Amino acid sequence: MIGGDGVDRAGRPDWLDIQDLSVAFPGPDGMVEAVRGISLSMAAGERLAIVGESGSGKSISMRAVMGLLPHQARVRATRLAFDGIDLLAGHAMRRLRGRRIAMVLQDPKAALDPVMTAGAQIAEGLRLHRGLRGRAARAAALDLLDRVRIDGPARVHDLYPHQMSGGMAQRVMIAMMLAGEPELLIADEPTSALDVSVRGEILALIDGLVRDRAMGLVLISHDLDLVAAFTDRVAVMYGGRIMETLPADGLGHARHPYTRGLIGCRPRLDARVAPLPVLVRDPRWRDGPQATSSEGRGS
Repeated sequence: MIGGDGVDRAGRPDWLDIQDLSVAFPGPDGMVEAVRGISLSMAAGERLAIVGESGSGKSISMRAVMGLLPHQARVRATRLAFDGIDLLAGHAMRRLRGRRIAMVLQDPKAALDPVMTAGAQIAEGLRLHRGLRGRAARAAALDLLDRVRIDGPARVHDLYPHQMSGGMAQRVMIAMMLAGEPELLIADEPTSALDVSVRGEILALIDGLVRDRAMGLVLISHDLDLVAAFTDRVAVMYGGRIMETLPADGLGHARHPYTRGLIGCRPRLDARVAPLPVLVRDPRWRDGPQATSSEGRGS
């Protein structure tokens, strides 16, 4: 992976460096912490998964990285950096967002602008990040639609979001995020709003694009089987904290009871389980020791 200054940074463990990140929001009784002092780092080109139940802080953490939290949010960190650039500096984030770091959101039909066609929305990114306009922008937009395996790119180019299926809208959003040729792609539950029949196709598409372009990937998900197939390393979150990090192919050797509980709650097709186990949460998990940023890092 080549950085913006032309220096090869492949293998650097602090390409994305998050140290002691906390995010809080105002509530009726004061500030409420949604993320509580997490630390994570990843190397250039690595594929990292963040898993956990709804409300565990997965999306909030990555929205803090992207600078996409509402103004009421209080974001604090000892270090929050990408490729050595301080993400807490607002002017730095404006240069990076979309161009070097992009984020695919959960619900594409809600995230797309309802009064703009697919082509116009993709062209907006091409103009902002690559300076393309007119015919050049249209040609590049059609090429991106083709790369995300949309049948009939010219037809879809002129569709509005309400005219698209969920899978098609997600492909259009992925094309939009690729317009700036980012180095890091954050995919926030990219299949949660899709039918089961198209989830595998979208994940295979993202995996192929990440590999072809040598991008880094942060995949936010609830699905442990999914992350084991598409990522290198997994960080497990609960209550705004990181319980455990481990190689994706080592989920069967998880040590933390929360991770083991998540694995045990999955229905099985190869054996009868009655009743299905229910995760019993220990209040001590919320304030116990967190995993370090390098724990579980692959070679």
